[in-house]
Amino acid sequence: MDFVGDLTGHAGRFLAAQPAPLLAGLAGVVVLLGVASAIAAVLPRLKPGKSYEELRLRIVSWWGMVALLAGALLLGWQATTAVFAFISFLALREFLSLAVRRREDRPAILAAYLCLAAAYGFIFADRYMFYLVFIPVWVFLGLPALMALIGQTKGYLASAATFHWGLVTCVYNLGFVAFLMRVPSSEHLPAGPAGLVFFLLLATEFNDVAQYVWGKLFGRRKILPSVSPNKTWEGFLGGWITTAALIWFVGPVFTPLSGHGLAFVAFVLPAAGFAGDVTMSAIKRDIGVKDTSHAIPGHGGVLDRADSLTFTAPLYFHLMALFALDRF
Repeated sequence: MDFVGDLTGHAGRFLAAQPAPLLAGLAGVVVLLGVASAIAAVLPRLKPGKSYEELRLRIVSWWGMVALLAGALLLGWQATTAVFAFISFLALREFLSLAVRRREDRPAILAAYLCLAAAYGFIFADRYMFYLVFIPVWVFLGLPALMALIGQTKGYLASAATFHWGLVTCVYNLGFVAFLMRVPSSEHLPAGPAGLVFFLLLATEFNDVAQYVWGKLFGRRKILPSVSPNKTWEGFLGGWITTAALIWFVGPVFTPLSGHGLAFVAFVLPAAGFAGDVTMSAIKRDIGVKDTSHAIPGHGGVLDRADSLTFTAPLYFHLMALFALDRF
């Protein structure tokens, strides 16, 4: 009994130390998922004979992803960095398994994973300037040099470009999410560094869902039929406007943004999320696959779920640095 009481007391003190807006935001996400779960349970009774298995799998997977990310945010920057290092590893593995299949590329594949470890090492060490240039400059130069030194010339340019694109997208861009957790408390953040990350994830995923819902309800005119046939102008614009409104009204609760800075983020972030989505769609269409893997039931692969985030994360980070943060 004393053990249960001590555990409850520790949990209460731990939650009490968290920023109130962050706890409210996480609670709101849990409520929304609960409503979605209830709807998924009722739909088969309202419309029998129609399969809702994919919807059920999607919601179950969302519960798992929310639990993982919420736990990491509450535990602090170390846990969040470790989680995103793992996400980057899974995304890079998916990308390389699809885009790089030649035996002679194996040394470069090993080097790519070592670059991932080094990049997140800079985040753990809080060495922003090293992180900023490591993959875009030194890996950009060093990996092709390695490929040349081992005598690989067939398809050299295409292979070098493929490796660099994968590292920038799956490691460098996603790493900016973790680096947001290194913003010091002296910045006077309304929900702490975890609030910055929470709001980025919220806005990015909300944009994906909003575009999907608007497209399902009102979609008529295809926006990019040769790249992503299911996307429509109605879905794109509806999601853009809805997400911009979310950022404008909720952004000040979790971020130090205001005025023209907040308006600019609200305007460009939904478009960046859409760009990340269709860019990955173009890559998958080029390779000839529907999903990057089956790691997340109902969603496909990790890179399928993080495609929008690979574009929104660096944009959000640098706009925060431009308009609101002194640290970067």
